[in-house]
Amino acid sequence: MPNGSRPVAQPGHESFDRMWAELAPVGRHPGTGGYRRFAWTSQDATLREWFVGEASRRGLDVVTDRVGNLWAWRGDPDAAAAAGAPGLVLGSHLDSVPDGGAFDGPLGVVSAFAALDHLDAAGFALGRPLGIACFGDEEGARFGVACAGSRLLTGAMTSERGLALTDADGTTMAEAMRAAGHDPSAVGRDDETLRRVGTFIELHVEQGRALGDPGHPAQGPVAVGSSIWPHGRWRFDLAGRADHAGTTKLEDRDDPMLAAAAVIQQARAAAQRFGCVATVGKLRVLPNGVNAIPSLVQTWLDARGADAHAVRNAVSHLASTVGQAAIEESWTDATDFDAPLVGRLSALLGGAPVLATGAGHDAGILASAGVPTGMLFVRNPTGISHSPEEHAETDDCHAGVDALVRVVEALAEEDA
Repeated sequence: MPNGSRPVAQPGHESFDRMWAELAPVGRHPGTGGYRRFAWTSQDATLREWFVGEASRRGLDVVTDRVGNLWAWRGDPDAAAAAGAPGLVLGSHLDSVPDGGAFDGPLGVVSAFAALDHLDAAGFALGRPLGIACFGDEEGARFGVACAGSRLLTGAMTSERGLALTDADGTTMAEAMRAAGHDPSAVGRDDETLRRVGTFIELHVEQGRALGDPGHPAQGPVAVGSSIWPHGRWRFDLAGRADHAGTTKLEDRDDPMLAAAAVIQQARAAAQRFGCVATVGKLRVLPNGVNAIPSLVQTWLDARGADAHAVRNAVSHLASTVGQAAIEESWTDATDFDAPLVGRLSALLGGAPVLATGAGHDAGILASAGVPTGMLFVRNPTGISHSPEEHAETDDCHAGVDALVRVVEALAEEDA
């Protein structure tokens, strides 16, 4: 069997297929085929209702933490934490980037429920509480900061900063939470929730093609994550002067769109020079009229790499080259997952390959906060992510469920 997995976990596979089909229509845009599942929107409310419904179906107790993340528990995590044996948690997120793919996030949540179904069908007795987590606003698509739910939970981002973040319409996170029925005055680091988590395992679709590339040494349907590259987001505010597009001579214009074009081009050049990656993926143009020269263009830069100094040097070089200040909006240091846990996960899965990733995850935020954390990656044959073309074969998704079953069998029986 692939990666040393046990025989087919049919009950888990069947429930995976059912849940996957149920989630497929939620937030899917009919024109692009991609997903628009943004934090604290009606689509987000539907996804949260789905999560609570699946937890209730299995008799799990659902808790909403101070930030709005959802936790579904089998067993008493408070009593276990008090006894020095906090719970094992699986899960991921359900939100998406604009017109994102179906797998980024939901694969981990659906697979966690499916793995529990297999364990229940097999009569497995948990030796410690088991939780399934659904983190909010992991992608940062609405308010601009990725992993907002886990950052606020752990205190990596202050409540003052998080609640003041605004979306494209000027709505603050606090206002959006309140409209969705969550009290923003409660938002802040939640030590009570964190005490319940002894180990966190996040399963995620691979956001590259190492597992699907015949020429890459890592092969198989499932891999184990070793680390997350350092990464950050910066904003360039490029000011100009609004004017008429038809009557203003070229030599009389102060057009910030030209500066934005320079930022975009030089970002790639800086990334090549310093051996990292850099992307300008978002623009905000004011007044954003076809026949108006802009008064302001804001560009958002995402830069990542294996070497933190190289990433920061690339951004500094870019800012110097274009003569514009870069405003840092977020930075996440390199995250190494718990080394003994990484080795154990690989061994449990029959020597599964171990991979580093350039993608940020809630698992990385929890690991940085001191929670023993591991990640599993499911093969993506296209290597494409944050796109409707993101994909994982059904058999590989089932292999991911099987892998979680093995992990829970090993990690949740220790205190039995």
